[in-house]
Amino acid sequence: MTKKKFDVIVVGELNVDLILNSIDSFPEMGKEKIAKNMNLTLGSSSAIFASNLSSLGAQVGFIGKIGNDAFGNLVKDSLSAKKVNTDMLITSDKWNTGVTIVLNYEEDRAMVTYPGAMEHLTMNDISEEVISTAKHLHFSSYFLQPGIQKDITKLFKMTKEKGLTTSLDIQWDPNEKWDFNYKEVLPFVDVFLPNEQEALLLTNESILENAINKLVQHSKYVVVKLGSKGSITATKDKRNFIKSFLNDKVVDAIGAGDSFNAGFIFKFINGCDIDECQIFGNLTGAINTTAAGGTTAFENYEQIIKIGKEKFGYKN
Repeated sequence: MTKKKFDVIVVGELNVDLILNSIDSFPEMGKEKIAKNMNLTLGSSSAIFASNLSSLGAQVGFIGKIGNDAFGNLVKDSLSAKKVNTDMLITSDKWNTGVTIVLNYEEDRAMVTYPGAMEHLTMNDISEEVISTAKHLHFSSYFLQPGIQKDITKLFKMTKEKGLTTSLDIQWDPNEKWDFNYKEVLPFVDVFLPNEQEALLLTNESILENAINKLVQHSKYVVVKLGSKGSITATKDKRNFIKSFLNDKVVDAIGAGDSFNAGFIFKFINGCDIDECQIFGNLTGAINTTAAGGTTAFENYEQIIKIGKEKFGYKN
């Protein structure tokens, strides 16, 4: 069997996060508030996933669109620093790189996103030849990428025809319409990775088990993230709840779900059983909360295992 260039190709949105911490109080119209701390860092769910998956040891390439600007340079340099291949990034002279302003106040936060170039990634930017260089494709943040929404089924169908495994995390819908045809797309998705609220809203259900019952009719594995409670992996005939690794000194939870995805998919592409994938996802999600931002806590696989054993009692 021919060795693939990439373990995983990530298709997704790219932006920077401007994070404001220790704010005097939540913003009010017509008033100015002071933040005592600021951090400008790589943002976007897809990029956090790709960076942390690469840190764990996978060979990762990224397909996404950025602007020809300082934020675009920051995105590219940050991905490269985590050894994510950026050769497939598309730089636009027309659109600026996206940015999310994150306002952290006590245990809550508010976010405002300018999508910019990420809205203009289309199926025309993704070739069958490029997809064929990988073993697995991951797509994230469906609702932030209108340029590719109408072709999402086409993308996953083509990917499966090329022999890849696939995973999908649609993320939050800023318009809260949840217009996503999961019945059409999920038959081409091996691992569907919503959180609890997303699963409920997507299926128009109020009880999680009912939502899962709908989703597992279409995807091979439905993996529901429950935050600090843990996670559930479901198939048509099985449900497996595994409690979380609790961090009693959370720095922040930015990117925790994406880090769960990275841990789960890392084990998945290495042929581990689903229980092991789920446990490791819980671990990497928890480790994410030990440092600021979505990627700071991840250096390499050995370091993650060390933290897991010493802080969380993880047994590999």
